[in-house]
Amino acid sequence: MKLLIVEDEEKAAEYLRKGLTEEGYSVEVAHNGVDGLHMASVNNYDLLILDGQLPGIDGLAMLSAIRQSSDVPILMVTARSRVEDRVKGLQSGADDYLTKPYAFSELVARVQVLLRRRTGGRQVTEESVYRVADLEVDPIRRKVSRAGQRIDLTTKEFGLLALLMRRKGEVLSRTEIAEQVWDMNFDSDTNVVEVAIRRLRVKIDQPFDRALIHTVRGMGYVIEDRPA
Repeated sequence: MKLLIVEDEEKAAEYLRKGLTEEGYSVEVAHNGVDGLHMASVNNYDLLILDGQLPGIDGLAMLSAIRQSSDVPILMVTARSRVEDRVKGLQSGADDYLTKPYAFSELVARVQVLLRRRTGGRQVTEESVYRVADLEVDPIRRKVSRAGQRIDLTTKEFGLLALLMRRKGEVLSRTEIAEQVWDMNFDSDTNVVEVAIRRLRVKIDQPFDRALIHTVRGMGYVIEDRPA
C-alpha cells in the first residue's frame, strides 16, 4: 500500500516514514503543501497523512483541493486540538483527525482502519494483497501465509518481506534494503541484511518445496517464482 506523508517538520516526517515503512507500507514524503498537492495529483496513493499547518498551502486548503477530484482516505495530524478545529478539518474532507502529540501505535491503527474501510471492510481487494506463487502478504492486516499456512514474522522481517514483495521480480541491493528497512547508511562491514535474509528464508522457504527468495550474486536479492 502506498502512502503520502505531508509534514513540514523534517524530524516528524522521517519518524513517520521510518515507522510506516517498518509496518510494510511504501511511503513518500512532501515537506510543504505545494509539493504535497502536486504529488497527490500525479500519483495514486492509498492514503494521505496530512499535517494541518503547512507552508505554501495549509492543510485545510490542500484538503479542499484534493477533494475536488479524489476520494483518497486522508488522516489529518495537527497540534490544533480544539473541537472547532477538528470539526473544520472533518468538514473540509478529512476522514479522520489525530491531534499531536500522539502514540505511533494509534496512528498505525487509524491508518489500518481507513485502509480497511477503503477496501470494503473485511473484503480486501486483489491489489492490496501481494502474491508470489503460493506466498501471500497482506500489508493492511500484517498477515503472511504460504500454501495456506500462516507465518509469524517479527516487525523487521515483515518490513523486509513486504519490500521484496512490493518489488517482486526486481533485484534489490543490500544498500537499498538497509536504507529502506533499517533506515541506515549501508556499511559494507555489517552483515545485518544477510542475517535478516537468512532468517526470513528459514520461515518463508525452508518448510516448503520451492524457494522464492533468491540471491543474485554481486547484485542483491529478489523474490520471484522460478521454474524448478
